[in-house]
Amino acid sequence: MNDKLDFPDDMPPAVAASTLVLFRDRAGSAPDLLVVERSTKMAFAGGAIVFPGGKTDADDHAIAANPALVRGSGFDTEEAAARVGAIRETLEESGIAFGFAQNPDADWISMARAALNAREPFGALIETAGLTLDLDQLIPFARWRPKHREARVFDTRFYIGSVAPDTPDPVVDETENISSFWASAPALIEAAAAGKVAVIYPTMRNLERLALFSDYAAAAAHARAIPVQMISPFSEVRDGELYLCIPEGFGYPVTAEALSRASTAYAKPPLR
Repeated sequence: MNDKLDFPDDMPPAVAASTLVLFRDRAGSAPDLLVVERSTKMAFAGGAIVFPGGKTDADDHAIAANPALVRGSGFDTEEAAARVGAIRETLEESGIAFGFAQNPDADWISMARAALNAREPFGALIETAGLTLDLDQLIPFARWRPKHREARVFDTRFYIGSVAPDTPDPVVDETENISSFWASAPALIEAAAAGKVAVIYPTMRNLERLALFSDYAAAAAHARAIPVQMISPFSEVRDGELYLCIPEGFGYPVTAEALSRASTAYAKPPLR
């Protein structure tokens, strides 16, 4: 067995992306989280349970630069565009409209999802409807970027947000995903351990961290107290076994997993 993975010192080029973890509090139980199940046909995380999200695109940057379409606390261009992308992807993948200053109605949501799937620009959709995005509703939670080279390398910003307890179930987009649902972090971790769902390495580490919180307020306080730093997994031999690790001190209760048990994507060594 190799005693290390080939992680170069220089970071490989990465695609900017963002992910939104939506909480739906439940009295007396762990909060629900919104997740989607990726189609097995997808090149990245195919068949895995993930949070809604995807690549930040040019239109996200255009929206972020237009003060008529967004409000927020003076974010830089990349940060604002990432938040716009997280809102757009969540709407497209689940039908849940989060991050809007005004609540769009069901007819607009249905129309906008179809238009987004047809690759129509998000900016035109919200401008025509007279809507505004409120970027302050998203709280930074984490940022992950692998050091090893794969077919797709993403620099992903994770955000958290909260919706009302009576928010309805999501409706899957049936393009990139095959299902979408609410589930608690402990339930997802248990399902993964039982082999009922597939969960990639960064999602599992974040689920373990999210499982610490009894409600959204606790998660938000935690996120605000720990500055976001780039998380780049690295390899390390412990007791003769190769582990995939992340740095200590960034809020994660589990920071290492044996490579033999680690899930796909971030756990795989570079292709030769």
